[in-house]
Amino acid sequence: MTIPVERETTIRLAFDEEAVIRKVVLAALEAEQFPYEAEVDVLLTDNEAIREINRDERGIDAPTDVLSFPAVDYPAPGDFSLLDDDPTLFHPESGELILGDMVISLEKVIAQAAEYGHSEERELAFLTAHSMFHLMGYDHEDEEGRAVMEEKQEAVLQKLGITRG
Repeated sequence: MTIPVERETTIRLAFDEEAVIRKVVLAALEAEQFPYEAEVDVLLTDNEAIREINRDERGIDAPTDVLSFPAVDYPAPGDFSLLDDDPTLFHPESGELILGDMVISLEKVIAQAAEYGHSEERELAFLTAHSMFHLMGYDHEDEEGRAVMEEKQEAVLQKLGITRG
């Protein structure tokens, strides 16, 4: 499993951000019974940088908390059955499936943790889980999709003992 975490900000949280991200990525993959070793690239940044990415990639000129860029187009959310049919999805050297990229604003992590009244660790874990389910084909464009994602995200966080309390 390859989970490189890059940093383009001087903001630091009071815990090991990389350890939290790694354990949430692994727990999300396990929850979905993901059948491959995977590569997920993570970028930790600030509001200004994520605003620029959001503007350039989505046409939305505003900061956001997390952006997800799936490398796989699934037939249905969490349907991994056809991935073997496309060898270009796998890293040529490691053999890992390239799931995609996530970008997280640590400024948003801090602000939203305060706004929602929970820890920064919980907020970072939530955003990581949220992004992971996007990378596995889920979305929240409608009420049904939103409910499914929320249930899956919460199950991962509960399993890890990362609660709102």
